[in-house]
Amino acid sequence: MKASEHAIARVLVLSSALLAVACVPAPDSTPAPTPAPVEKEPSPPTAPPPASIPKYSNWMDAPRTAGDWSYRSDGSGSVALYGQSQTEPKFSLRCDRSRNEVVLSRAGTAGPNASIRILTETTERSLAAQQVSGQLPQVRTSLQARDPLLDAMALTKGRFAVETSGLPTLYVPAWGEVTRVIEDCR
Repeated sequence: MKASEHAIARVLVLSSALLAVACVPAPDSTPAPTPAPVEKEPSPPTAPPPASIPKYSNWMDAPRTAGDWSYRSDGSGSVALYGQSQTEPKFSLRCDRSRNEVVLSRAGTAGPNASIRILTETTERSLAAQQVSGQLPQVRTSLQARDPLLDAMALTKGRFAVETSGLPTLYVPAWGEVTRVIEDCR
């Protein structure tokens, strides 16, 4: 083969290779289109998380629940009311002379299987309670007038606690009004 034929053959081989490369599509360097963002319906506003209720290693270290005691006598006995308002007390003790018992009432709604637990310096006891509906819903229980738990409430060191299922604990001072209602029933 002559050198010129040889050169022509090389040109043909190179031309064929170039044509073959030209037939293969180049890789796509443009990115795939991104889908339009889907508009989400705005979620309804959420309620703020409930305030955490502080826990104390000793309930007697907890601050006293805001309020004061008031006392009044009525036709069936007497009542001591604790809270910031006498018209909406948080806790009360009522002497029912006709039944010779002291009724403990805690403002609020506790639901079925309600209980009230009283903690004093020397005693603690859980009491079955009933939900009482009305203008001001209450959880209520009663004790016989001579029940030692009442003495423990009156004589405790400064305060007693009232735990009611489903409601914040009350830390109530053991002031003279407590003793007075208990004595009215004895």
